[in-house]
Amino acid sequence: MGNDAAPAKPIQLPYSLIMRKKLIYLACLLLLTACENAPFKLAEIQSTSSLATEPSILDSSNISLTQRKRQQEVIEAAFSRRTSVDRAQKLAAICFDKTIGTVFMPFDLAEIALVETGGHRLSARAVSTKGALGVWQLMPRRAKSHGYTPQDMLDDSKCAEAAVCELYTKLDMAKGNLERAKKYYCGQGPQANAYIKKIRVVRQEMIAALTVNSDKLAMAD
Repeated sequence: MGNDAAPAKPIQLPYSLIMRKKLIYLACLLLLTACENAPFKLAEIQSTSSLATEPSILDSSNISLTQRKRQQEVIEAAFSRRTSVDRAQKLAAICFDKTIGTVFMPFDLAEIALVETGGHRLSARAVSTKGALGVWQLMPRRAKSHGYTPQDMLDDSKCAEAAVCELYTKLDMAKGNLERAKKYYCGQGPQANAYIKKIRVVRQEMIAALTVNSDKLAMAD
C-alpha cells in the first residue's frame, strides 16, 4: 500500500500573535512619521545637492577622510588649470582643511572659488565691481559680520574661513538646501540664477574627474 496520509494543514498563527505584529508595525510607522516631521535644526544639516546622481560623493556625512583627500586631488587639478601649480596645491589644501569638522565638503568650497575668481587666476587680490574681496569674494560688511577685516580677505586661509561662515549663514536661510545656499551666497535675481548654473557645471566636471580617478584606483586594485 502507498502513502495515503492526508496533506498537512497550513499552520495558523494565534489571533493574539497576529494582532501583536500589527501593533508593532503601526508603532514603527508612527515613529517614522514623527522623524520626518521633526523641526529643522542647523546642527543636523547634511551637505546635499540637487545633483543627486552621486549621493555618496555629495553627502559630507558619509564620505571618509580618504575620499575627502581624493576630492582635494581633483580640486588641485582643476585649480592648476587656472593658476600656478604651487598656488593650486595651496588652495586645494585650504579647501580640505577648512571643511573638516563642518557639514561641507572640499568640493563645496572649491566650486565657489572657481566660479568667483577662476577667471582671475584665483587671485587673493581679486576685487569685484561691487567691492567683494579675495578668492571667495566676500563683501567687506559680510566678512566683518563673521569677525574678519577687509585686509583678512587677502589671506587665503582667513578668506576661506569667512566663506565657510557665510555658507553656514546662507544654509540657515535656505533651510538646509545647500544648492540654494550657494545661490544666496551670490545674491538674488538673474545674476544669482546664472551663478548657480555655473556652480552646477563646475560640480559636474569635478564629479566626472573624481569618478575617473576612482575607476582607475579600482582597476589598479
